[in-house]
Amino acid sequence: MAKGNPKKPKGKMSAYAFFVQMCREHKKSPEGSVNFAEFSKCSERWKTMSGKEKSKFDEMAKVDKEMKDYGPAKGGKKKDPNALRRPPSGFFLLCSEFHPEIKFINSGISIGDVAKKLGEMWNNLNDSEKEPYTTKAAKLKEKCEKDVSDYNSKGKFDGKKGPAKVAQKRVEEEDEDEEDEKEKGEEEEEDE
Repeated sequence: MAKGNPKKPKGKMSAYAFFVQMCREHKKSPEGSVNFAEFSKCSERWKTMSGKEKSKFDEMAKVDKEMKDYGPAKGGKKKDPNALRRPPSGFFLLCSEFHPEIKFINSGISIGDVAKKLGEMWNNLNDSEKEPYTTKAAKLKEKCEKDVSDYNSKGKFDGKKGPAKVAQKRVEEEDEDEEDEKEKGEEEEEDE
């Protein structure tokens, strides 16, 4: 099964490739298959051709190199540059927190090895240790769903950053506000 646009050229063909293509057409038997004994003589013929005879194929290669007629398929699906991004999962929130630390501790480690260590770290956590990340991810998901509905109703998103980052920032700000409120509540209890 072919991929992409069927009108797209296969690539730049050389003068010799055009010559071989012509030879292949001329050396076909009446059944439609190529007689390889005759076809193999094409390379010998190319070597003995004069520059004047080769110029026809050079011109074909020059035109092919320019590929003026090729352009992207019309009516193709285009990505919306303002499209919303999916919020990060709990695992990715853990990764964003511990990636710099692992990279610092193991300097020179490859990206794949960092990912393996982060995966092992996530798998070794019990449910109670994963809970802060999963709850933050759930909050981000709620915010993103709200942003998606806003985006779909307005046709665009108002934020300058991607919605997942905006939602993540909002959740972090809310978490900080909640922590501040808890600290204030604890201070008031101590004062009493």
